[in-house]
Amino acid sequence: MDPLASLRDVDPTPFWLDSPEKPQPAPALVGATTCDLLVVGGGYTGLWTALVAKERDPSLDVVLVEADEAGGAASGRNGGFCEASLTHGLDNGIARWPDEIGLLERLGRENLQAMEDTLVRHGIDCDWERTGSLAVATEPYQLAALQEEAEAVARYGGTSVLLDGDAVRAEIDSPTFIGGLWNKDDVAMVNPARLAWGLKQACLALGVRIHEHTPALSLDEQGHTMGVRTPYGRITAHKVALATNAYPSLLRRHRPYTVPVYDYALMTEPLSEEQLASVGWRNRQGFADMTNQFHYVRLSADNRILWGGYDAVYHYNGRVRPEHDQRHESFATLARHFFTTFPQLEGVRFSHAWGGAIDTSTRFCVFFDTSHRGKVAYAAGYTGLGVGATRFGAEVMLDLLDGARTERTSLELVRRKPLPFPPEPIRSVGIGITTWSMARADLNEGRRNLWLRTLDRFGLGFGS
Repeated sequence: MDPLASLRDVDPTPFWLDSPEKPQPAPALVGATTCDLLVVGGGYTGLWTALVAKERDPSLDVVLVEADEAGGAASGRNGGFCEASLTHGLDNGIARWPDEIGLLERLGRENLQAMEDTLVRHGIDCDWERTGSLAVATEPYQLAALQEEAEAVARYGGTSVLLDGDAVRAEIDSPTFIGGLWNKDDVAMVNPARLAWGLKQACLALGVRIHEHTPALSLDEQGHTMGVRTPYGRITAHKVALATNAYPSLLRRHRPYTVPVYDYALMTEPLSEEQLASVGWRNRQGFADMTNQFHYVRLSADNRILWGGYDAVYHYNGRVRPEHDQRHESFATLARHFFTTFPQLEGVRFSHAWGGAIDTSTRFCVFFDTSHRGKVAYAAGYTGLGVGATRFGAEVMLDLLDGARTERTSLELVRRKPLPFPPEPIRSVGIGITTWSMARADLNEGRRNLWLRTLDRFGLGFGS
């Protein structure tokens, strides 16, 4: 079968958001209001910030505004890999914070467990499965990296199992897999939209005032308070947490530190029992391959396969537009790669195809800062592995707004920002060269050219 035939009846809607469980939007803000804490952004970072703030102090008056609907952007359309890592993986953390990585790994595991405890406490049903995840090798040169990663995981308190070709194919059967590393404890699979909707409901139950279809248009200081203008109203707040991530920040000096990158995914129709048995997958781990342009793959609750990643697309001047959510050449590439990996699933069709923007930073993970004499805090730059780290980001922002010196705020990861991206047109040229170089490295046994080695030396990066 031609792989493109699998896309014939595809729905251009994010699968997770295409659900009858989608809640009705909260009313837009009309008129003026005041609050103790204003949260701008209704994705995971904003929702966790509002929820944790109310759990810390139930008397706090918290308002959350969202330009669209809660969970409608990256938080409702990602792959649903909820990882303990706060640093976009252990390797990135070791490279950037070698003196703190042990502490960062511990805090990440504590954060993941706190998420699970919160879901239980508030009765949030989001198909949470603590399955762990597999890193799979598809080329011989990647096997040594698997061994090194296994040793690093053990050194910093994790639990992983190194798998040879037969063992990894016994877990998930693909003729392309020649080795794997199963991180057994530090990753959960989750329905991302249901997580966002559950957090929204928990916030409402605790008394958070949520206004959707209410974009924040401007931010200004008014003596001891901050003012935020919206299309039909104005909010005066003692403190503000900015959680807009891939979208332009209300703080212009914040904008050069992130760029929006488009990521794409396909979802199959539900597999039959025979089709699923042909793949195995009894332990339901998510997996990702080890190339620079990697795929991330997992099962849904109803046994569909989500197949995403590979392309990371930047648009000139960082434009975030609804029309960028569909990219047919990326969907065609993903379909071809799917059937190369799982030839036994020939004939399976894709039901949904979608994309969306994620925010990336030059260090590949979240960073923080404050402004207006500590009345405003922000977190951004998660780079595609933020499902778990957003709760940690919320805790840090609240610590910073309280002026508290905590184990979190003492981290170098929190105290220092990454290098900013250069302005256009240098930015687009640099990202284009980097993308080309990463693709070349994947075809050359992972060997990084002079351009990539130079970026490594200066702590710069670009990826998904």
